[in-house]
Amino acid sequence: MEFFMTIWLIFLYCIIFFICKLVSQMRNQCCYILAYECYKAPEDRTLDTETCGKLILRNKNLGMEEYRFLLQAMVNAGIGEETYGPKNVIAGTEQSPNFSDALSEIDDIVFGTLDNLFAKTGVSPSEIDILVVTVSMISSAPSLPARVINRYKMREDVKVFNLTGMGCSASVIAVDLVQHLFKTYKNAYAVIVSSESLSPNWYCGKERSMMLPNILFRLGGCSLLLTNKRSLRHQALLKLKHSVRIHAGANDEAYGSCTRIEDAQGYCGFFLTKSLPKAAGKAVTMNLRVLVPKILPLRELVRYAIASYWRSKSKTSTPEAAGASLNLKSGIEHFCIHPGGRAVIDAMGRSLGLNECDLEPTRMALHRFGNTSAAGIWYVLSYLEAKKRLKKGDRVLMISLGAGFKCNNCVWEVMKNCEDVNVWEDCISRYPVKSTANTSFLEKYGWVNESRNEQ
Repeated sequence: MEFFMTIWLIFLYCIIFFICKLVSQMRNQCCYILAYECYKAPEDRTLDTETCGKLILRNKNLGMEEYRFLLQAMVNAGIGEETYGPKNVIAGTEQSPNFSDALSEIDDIVFGTLDNLFAKTGVSPSEIDILVVTVSMISSAPSLPARVINRYKMREDVKVFNLTGMGCSASVIAVDLVQHLFKTYKNAYAVIVSSESLSPNWYCGKERSMMLPNILFRLGGCSLLLTNKRSLRHQALLKLKHSVRIHAGANDEAYGSCTRIEDAQGYCGFFLTKSLPKAAGKAVTMNLRVLVPKILPLRELVRYAIASYWRSKSKTSTPEAAGASLNLKSGIEHFCIHPGGRAVIDAMGRSLGLNECDLEPTRMALHRFGNTSAAGIWYVLSYLEAKKRLKKGDRVLMISLGAGFKCNNCVWEVMKNCEDVNVWEDCISRYPVKSTANTSFLEKYGWVNESRNEQ
């Protein structure tokens, strides 16, 4: 009898142990954002119509055909008059960048956002357990994370990760990394810093597909403070619900759709091929196949399956029509799409079945701040917060795209009503604008098209 009682107690102990271990693992899988800070450059870095015009005209490699192309692109890109450029471009030395320009640019963004982040939250740099820095186009020795550690005198046991070459999708990759690290490190703080270095990467040649990034990319960055401390959940802004990463680099066409190369004159820049939209579309589709079953209610999945079946049987149906029947808004209230450019936003809107109200935050972030690379989706989130649209319980889908080709998504649950205006403080009352077309370029430089008519 005593033997069986002992066996039973051991069995009961094992059950209790495994239940406690499972509960402990589930508790440590939480990933909260306590605060985030987006970078706003000084006003003397503004790339308005006049400054951009001077920048274009001083490029001696350009002729009238290039001027006409740039004029049309600038008018239609969705970029406004208040975006920011690097100091060396404003000063007119973009053709001879130096390393100190690049480091100065990164220091302004990284230290500026981190200073505000630590001041806002009251968390000391010495409390940070994990540091992730994502800057794709520059590396230094010591590394950029080492510059952060030295500046803020962080602990010697801080876990450091330096992500380079990940492009516009880097911040979501960093969030996914932190989420996995939180499963190992309990009651931890993590900081993610995402930016890009434009100073040494301004294209000075005349290849049209390589001039487009000059029009779209602008100065920007962000810093995030995350934690898995459940005791701080009432202070959190967002809670991570899902994260899905897809990399289509095994496909040669996708891999080569966006690359940094030298042109025939030896100028370096990003080469965007015509296959880029196709590569992006495939990557998004692959991602959503994994993500959608996790975020949509069962009734919507069943409805979509039935609708797709009957439409596939109809001779008049098209694949696009079948795909458009999926209602993402049955599981998501807000969409933060990477503000890569007007064409990207339009294509994403069509493929996801979104209306202009859904796309408004992304279009306005592009208009006000331009394509700020990996930080772009956080400017979109900040717009939603400044407009007081983020309410407790809402779900936010972030969609980021990057060269390689990558599509990385994450879904957040809003933990409380969010109303911080952040970088939109001086202009949120003017948004949304009625039109994102930059007609001031057409008014000032319309003579470029008139000269063609005279010819």
